[in-house]
Amino acid sequence: MKKFLFLYTEMAGYMLACMKRLAAEYNAEVHVVVYPVNAIAPFQFDLTGKNLFFYERKSLDQKSLISLAGKINPDAVICSGWIDKDYLELCRQQKSGVPTVLVLDNPWRNTLKQNIAAIFGPFWLKRYFTHCWAAGGPQITYAKKLGFSSDQIKDGWYSCDYDYFHRQYLNTRDEKRKSFPKKIIFVGRYAKLKGVRELWQAFVLFQQKHPCEWELWCLGKGDYLNEFPNHDKIRNFGFVQPSEMGKFIRETGVFILPAHYEHWGVVVHEFAAAGFPMICSTTTSAATTFLKEGHNGYFHEPCSVESLVKVFEKLLRTSDEELIRMSERSAELATHFTPDTWSRKALEFTA
Repeated sequence: MKKFLFLYTEMAGYMLACMKRLAAEYNAEVHVVVYPVNAIAPFQFDLTGKNLFFYERKSLDQKSLISLAGKINPDAVICSGWIDKDYLELCRQQKSGVPTVLVLDNPWRNTLKQNIAAIFGPFWLKRYFTHCWAAGGPQITYAKKLGFSSDQIKDGWYSCDYDYFHRQYLNTRDEKRKSFPKKIIFVGRYAKLKGVRELWQAFVLFQQKHPCEWELWCLGKGDYLNEFPNHDKIRNFGFVQPSEMGKFIRETGVFILPAHYEHWGVVVHEFAAAGFPMICSTTTSAATTFLKEGHNGYFHEPCSVESLVKVFEKLLRTSDEELIRMSERSAELATHFTPDTWSRKALEFTA
């Protein structure tokens, strides 16, 4: 039985689904050090499962972490980023032959900070990491600049809880084919970087120019809640647990993530798996995998109310028949990453 030690940050439902699959279906022992749940997104998790063990980061100092790793004797250590210095020291002290894997979800953006990292990374990071597990193409570009070779890099670090969301697609497909819901859904924090201010402004302007049946449903919470518009076609449902998402998937038709900038955006994968036509900003990394312009949705320029209005106008001109075809194409693209592909790639690090 292979043993994995994940040095993680805040747990998420999609990552838990992957870890449970690795432990239960691929007969691996999975140990996870995890940070507390973020109050902005108070998810409730079932942390029980076969071969699955969790440890609270706040209760472990550096010495305790290293001692824990010694008791586990992992076949691979997988670390979320390089911010936690105790995590780095644990990786540095692993015995020769044990893969220490850097998780990378930052896409290459050619910033000054990234260019500095590209200069020093190949020397500094090799003290701690032997491999890199990147989210997707934009992250692979960055990983190579940090000094990792192609054979040291894998993609697909993030996968949604594919079984759950694909089941929603299968459960609602026939109903939506009969009557496609003219409702756009946003799921995320009401925060500047998510683009909600531009989203709300654009949808109000769109409805002023083209009064129509389309609605915008928003699920989330955050600092911009006090700016939520008072408009009869825009509804706020607050924060919703994943277990309650099914009813919203059934009643809505198109997904939107208008982020100014998104490292990845697993929610894009979730709604692709649920069979939604997509609207995303060009700076949403997950959209490089799960959205193809005109094929299963539309891109817009980030931070642009005008660009969003134009996309809503495209949507207004899109027939129900084409929306249904886009739905099918999204579901097909979603199969690119799953908890099974994730588990197999985890095991490849120990081969």
